Formats: sequence, structure tokens, C-alpha cells
Amino acid sequence: MLQYTELLWEMSARRRGQKTRWRIVVFIEFAKAVCRLLLMRLTNSRPLVNPPLPEREVDPRTTEEEDKGDWNGMETPTSERSTDISWTMPRTGLSLPSLPDVNDVSNYLISKVLTADDIKPPKTLLHRVSGQGQLAEVLYILRPVVYAMAMQRWSGDKRSWRPWLIGFGMEYGCRQLAKRDFRERVAGGLRGLTGLEREELRKRGWSMGWWLMRGAFYENITKSWLRSLTNKMKGKPLLDLVGSVVEDYEYLWDNYYFSTATL
Repeated sequence: MLQYTELLWEMSARRRGQKTRWRIVVFIEFAKAVCRLLLMRLTNSRPLVNPPLPEREVDPRTTEEEDKGDWNGMETPTSERSTDISWTMPRTGLSLPSLPDVNDVSNYLISKVLTADDIKPPKTLLHRVSGQGQLAEVLYILRPVVYAMAMQRWSGDKRSWRPWLIGFGMEYGCRQLAKRDFRERVAGGLRGLTGLEREELRKRGWSMGWWLMRGAFYENITKSWLRSLTNKMKGKPLLDLVGSVVEDYEYLWDNYYFSTATL
């Protein structure tokens, strides 16, 4: 709920001044961190994923029900049932059944192919973290709170690198610490991770790209580069439209913290 309305709360608080705005931002980040820590506690120290309740392509319960339908777990293809059209031989009068459709056989075999993650119990899809892995996950959850407090502390100087270095350093350090824990604790290292864990690790890696749009990096580097790029797009077909969209988002990136928040 907070994650979907955080930008709206910040917009409302900004009307009452910058101090009120940053208080609301820190409060929202603190509330989200508490919820994530509680969720981590309820899952017995398992890392959080996004979304919190990922969906599977195949429900293991459905495969069990299908296996009960036939003794060997197979069903008669539609093309082999009695309702299929048969061909009658003109001389003998005997009828021959039609051959099964190749597509039906292929689709049936593909539907029966399952990976190990498709049939694993939910608790085994994520390894429990302990030691440095647990520390990395806790710091990853607290990183937005620390970064928001640093932005509040140096809100008078938007070009200051201190908040950006603190936030980026924490997230990068958490990522490296978590990867080291996986290499030491999980059999096979990073290759031994489940598909869900690899996907979450990949998402967190891509989300670090948002640091190009935050704090001092945006004010000192990205902002001027975007403006020069949009100026070059003006007056050119199609590119002018793209430049206008970037300019519209530039207002959010300039004035609102949650416009680039990823956690």
C-alpha cells in the first residue's frame, strides 16, 4: 500500500515545505523497512523477493491431480479418440483410423516437461540466510532509510556526493556480501541457486542502474547530459516526441525522491 502511494504522499507533503517533505519520506522508508524486516522474520530469515508472492507457471498440485487420472500419467490424445474421422477403403470396406496430429503430440509432450523448481515446495525455493548473508539482507532493507536520512541531512546541497556515496556504497556492499555468502554456503556456489534466487539477484543488479538518476550523480552528470540530448532531439520527427516525454519525467526526477525509488 505504501509503495503504491508513496509518491502521492511526497507530493502532498512538498506543499508544506521541504522539512515536512523529508520527514514524510523518512517515515515512509522506515515503515517499509519495518514491514520487510517482519516479513523476513516470518519467512525464517529468507531473502525477500519482488514481488513478495511470485507466481509459478505450473502449480504442483495440478500435476498430482493429472497423474491420478491415468495409471501411467498419460491420456489418450484427442486425435486417437473414437470421435476422430476414419477413412474407409473403397475395395475392402475396412476403415482406417486417422493418424494423430503431430502438433497434438508435441504440445502434449511439452506440457509434461517440468523443471525442478516447478515441483519444489515453496520453502525450498529460497535458501535461508545466516551470518554475513543475513547481515547483507538486513543492510539491504535498511539502505533506503539510511539514504533518505542522508538526503534529509544534506538537503540544502543537492550536489553533495555524501548521500549518494553512502547509499550506493551500502547497496553495492550488500550485493557483494550476499554473493560471497552464496558461494561459501550454497552447494555449487551461484550455480546452485534456484531459479527464483537467480532472478531476484538479476533484478537487484539491474536496479542499481537507477543510481544514475539519483542524488549528486543526477545533479552533476546525468541531468546535463539529458538536457543536451533533449535539445538535440527538438525539431526532428519522432525524436522530438521522445524528447518531450523525457522532459516531462525530468520534472519528477528533479523534485521528488520516490520517482527513482526501487525498494
